[in-house]
Amino acid sequence: MTDTSDLKPRIGVLAIQGDFAAHAEALREAGAEAVLVRKPSELANIEGLVIPGGESTTFLRFLERDGFLGALQEFVQNKPTFGTCAGCILLAKEVRNPAQASLAVLDITIERNAYGRQIDSVIETSQTALEGGPLELVYIRAPRIVRSGEEVKVLAERQGFPVLVEQGHLMAATFHPELSSDRRVHQRFVDLVRSRARA
Repeated sequence: MTDTSDLKPRIGVLAIQGDFAAHAEALREAGAEAVLVRKPSELANIEGLVIPGGESTTFLRFLERDGFLGALQEFVQNKPTFGTCAGCILLAKEVRNPAQASLAVLDITIERNAYGRQIDSVIETSQTALEGGPLELVYIRAPRIVRSGEEVKVLAERQGFPVLVEQGHLMAATFHPELSSDRRVHQRFVDLVRSRARA
């Protein structure tokens, strides 16, 4: 079996809205080649994908308008995908407050804008399942995961609710790891992409 630990996986960042440039920089610092993805055809040339924050309904409108949704749906079913904030909402099987369509691949139920308005955004430090001590967590109008399925691994919590989860080839966070200088969350995703390549 080929050792892929030194490989630089080619990971896309959906560059429609949100701080996709910060995600790209975080991926590069975690040992990946970062590629900005703006067209469905570009999904064919990457091994993993980050769906950043933003506004989930705006994301959906753009994807539906440009015929992107079908290609993205197929990608997330099979390839490593990491959704943060609005990206987490798009991956969830069920969305509440209010209900909306999603890619429905990650076995969680999520509530939009659960922690209030933009002014209620906060930076916290918390223990997680990741090695290396407490992790800085940046929340901006964060959603809340109110249910997670049996196959979903919870890596971090806030007030008893999951904020960082993993299920097979999928990862999701309700916070913004790209806004922290700590790269452990992106490193975990890069390692996940590498492990899928190895398999």
